[in-house]
Amino acid sequence: MGTPDTFSPQHPVVLEGKVARLEPLTLEHSAGLLIAGADESVWAFFAVPAPTNMDEAGKWIEGRLADQAAGRRLPFAVICNADGKFAGSTGYGSIDRQHRTLEIASWYGVDYQRTGVNTECKYMLLKYAFEELGAFRVSLNVDINNTRSRRAVERIGGVQEGILRNHRIRRDGTHRDTVIFGFVSDDWPHIKENLERAMDR
Repeated sequence: MGTPDTFSPQHPVVLEGKVARLEPLTLEHSAGLLIAGADESVWAFFAVPAPTNMDEAGKWIEGRLADQAAGRRLPFAVICNADGKFAGSTGYGSIDRQHRTLEIASWYGVDYQRTGVNTECKYMLLKYAFEELGAFRVSLNVDINNTRSRRAVERIGGVQEGILRNHRIRRDGTHRDTVIFGFVSDDWPHIKENLERAMDR
């Protein structure tokens, strides 16, 4: 499986799917991000509001690229294959090389929600993490009030492992409880089979 120094999820790659393509996030995606993220509902569970101009979109991307340079994150732009447009962003975060673990976080524009894009993107990221990077664990952390995302993670096989109470402070000042979902390498073959079956329907 390799050693901790070979677990390097911060190196940019392109992941190709039938519905979507994941490509390294760059400042060239600023305009697409501004359009896809125009609806405030997309950012309802984020610590920051929706970007309203190119400067704000660029700063959002620059923040992720700074984390990538520091080895903490690998951000992707989600490109919808049907129309070639920027559909959202996803990627790896909380990268722990010693223990070979990471997290997946995502958001999608309103037009691309409930289209199969999310499922395929999660499949590609999980597959790459377990089969190419040799991850032992992948987690997804969801605001307890985000019932849509919680159901989506459960549908793809995520195991709810617990709830972190008062984990963060929301933009409105309220305390956020975070639901922790996990995927581990031992479970991946079964989850992969189920995901591939679901995507073929």
